[in-house]
Amino acid sequence: MKALAASGDRGAFQLILATHAGMSTDQFSQIVTEWINHAEHPKFHRPYTECIYQPMVELLTFMRANGFKTYIVSGGEVEFMRPWTEKAYGIPPEQVIGTTLKTKYELNGANPALERQPEIDSIDDGPGKPENIGKIIGRRPIAAFGNSDGDQQMLEWTAAGGGPRLMALVHHTDAQREYSYDRASSVGRLDKALDEATARQWLVIDMKNDWKVIFPPGPTVPGSH
Repeated sequence: MKALAASGDRGAFQLILATHAGMSTDQFSQIVTEWINHAEHPKFHRPYTECIYQPMVELLTFMRANGFKTYIVSGGEVEFMRPWTEKAYGIPPEQVIGTTLKTKYELNGANPALERQPEIDSIDDGPGKPENIGKIIGRRPIAAFGNSDGDQQMLEWTAAGGGPRLMALVHHTDAQREYSYDRASSVGRLDKALDEATARQWLVIDMKNDWKVIFPPGPTVPGSH
């Protein structure tokens, strides 16, 4: 884990290429579903689907109840997220944007498949986030929420629109209930975006002081344990 963290984003993407390609999208989805239903976080000793942020879930629910359409825009690999985001966050697969591998249509007998290739198609991080929002959604967001420098350009793009806007950053400050990291972190660094948020008066959420709870109280995905 230390070596992977030291390798940064480049190392993470190389790992994705080595382990997540060479199979169809359907096969990969089955692997993800099986893993997510049984894997347990080593620190929190609960399923990863129960390590989502309760304030985030409440916010998404509130926004949808008031007419907003919500999306996940993540640096993570999109096909890894899509099998479980609807159950955990209420966000369907078509509203999940992330890093993508190239796929190739192949016909094996009567069975068509999209085969995952060992090549990055799009990196959904930094400038890639507003680029993919423009390409896939086709609308500038009214509100955007992030937690690292990889979200800076998405927040800038959101702020540049007209009318009321909401830009927010979650600052990981709770080492006891979750984690504490920001400027010196090799993964998920929050440095330049934090400075810009302060200068432009974007909302900065202090996890330790602002969140009464962090994780949901119980299972969020049927079959999790």
